Amino acid sequence: MKNNFGNVMKGAIILSGASFIAKILSAMYRIPFENMVGNLGFYVYQQVYPIYAIGMTFSLSGFPVFISKIIAEQDDMESKYQISKRIFNVLVVLTILCFLFLQLGSTQIAEAMGDIKLEVIIRSVSWMFLLMPFLSVGRGFYQGIFNMTPTAVSQVYEQLIRVIVIIGVAWYAVRHHWSIYKMGAWAMFSSTLGGLVALLCFVGIFIRLFSRKYHKHSINYRDLVKRLMTEGIMICLFTALMVLLQLIDSFTIKNNLEIYGLSSIKASNIKGIYDRAQPLIQLGLVIGVSFSSTLLPSLTAAIEKKEKTIFENTASSILRISLGIASAATVGLLALLPEVNKLLFGDSELSLVIGIYLLGIILMTVINSYSSILQSIDEYKVLLIGLGVAFLTKYILNSYLIGKVGIIGASIATTASLLLATIIIILFSSIKLEILFRSDGYVLKLLLISCIMGIVVKGLSILLGYLLESSRLDVGIISVICIPVGVFIFGILAIKFNLFTKEEYMAMPGGNKIIKIIDKLNGGR
Repeated sequence: MKNNFGNVMKGAIILSGASFIAKILSAMYRIPFENMVGNLGFYVYQQVYPIYAIGMTFSLSGFPVFISKIIAEQDDMESKYQISKRIFNVLVVLTILCFLFLQLGSTQIAEAMGDIKLEVIIRSVSWMFLLMPFLSVGRGFYQGIFNMTPTAVSQVYEQLIRVIVIIGVAWYAVRHHWSIYKMGAWAMFSSTLGGLVALLCFVGIFIRLFSRKYHKHSINYRDLVKRLMTEGIMICLFTALMVLLQLIDSFTIKNNLEIYGLSSIKASNIKGIYDRAQPLIQLGLVIGVSFSSTLLPSLTAAIEKKEKTIFENTASSILRISLGIASAATVGLLALLPEVNKLLFGDSELSLVIGIYLLGIILMTVINSYSSILQSIDEYKVLLIGLGVAFLTKYILNSYLIGKVGIIGASIATTASLLLATIIIILFSSIKLEILFRSDGYVLKLLLISCIMGIVVKGLSILLGYLLESSRLDVGIISVICIPVGVFIFGILAIKFNLFTKEEYMAMPGGNKIIKIIDKLNGGR
């Protein structure tokens, strides 16, 4: 048991590190990509991107987590191999249906998105779904036997190849004057190429999987499909919440902007600028969640040992660390948003719209933390209700607000839907908020520290703006100066006000160094 837990902790650290690298790659490539292809090229890519992202999320974290749980339940290796093969067969049927739906329904989907020319890009992304059974089962099997290395390596390779191909396609398309739709189709096909490279990490397991003869009978197909369509799909939906909200945007924003009075080209251009928020919010989420991810296996260990106090303390630390870091990232981005927008994308258009959208970083961090905590105790119902409310609210508000107030309505809809989901999950889950935040004034401290940091960073950026010009280079200088100042202020104030406990600092990357700094500031006490 002790050795098994050690493997879990080691594996979690490996997987967290690889996931962090993959997500950074996934967030950052869109900045040079947008600069190369422009707002319209970015619009074309982002309209179909949620379809890819759903498939990627399902094969990277959704289905593998579900499969690993089933694998871990089996008593011997023969049963593990047999159940893996059965899951593979079920996923093959499911993904072929997805592939056919996208191929045959591409015209109708593109029309629903308000741009018939998107059909070629939808057909292009459909091919990656055929790789889902291989990637999901390969990752899930190894995670189920506590070997996280193949999953970690595969996801880094997949994103690295995909990013290289996308940037290469963008460069070639601009150089040879391709249409934005042809560029989008080839850029989206990068997901299939990345998946094929990732698949190389699992060749060995599939050779063993299909060369073995099975004599035992494990879970029958009927029970397996039932679990997959309930527990498995729920896990996938939770991990893809933000992407699913983006998919609603793909179907509603352009159409409603035209109702608002914009031409088709203008609406497409505005949607492309609005989508600048995606890499920023993804980066904020990566930073927020990565600081607490090493604590997740401790939840499982506490449940197995039935140690309620340890479970509550660990759950509290996960939420406190994630929320603290996400708040710092969000406030920092908001304080520097016009500068960051211009630095990364060449102008500061729609900074207010993007700023409202970025409030979702804090809300999604809370939802993700609660989701991890509640899934560890198999509490799915409240998460499913919160998820449904978020989707319904987003669709209704998008449909109403965008036609009335323009693109800012989409940002308001996203933030409002996430806020409602957060409130529902907090109010109706069995994990009460007072247990997670304890009685040390955490929320008030965090609000005070974030406000001070935001005011100082904003004031400094305004002062530097008077001294420098408004060129892209100048706003880059402002950002380079203000970001470390903001980090320093938040860090010092967090230590001064005891925002986190010593144990929580130790759980963060570089925790030992942080403790040494705290000891020095306290005069070695």
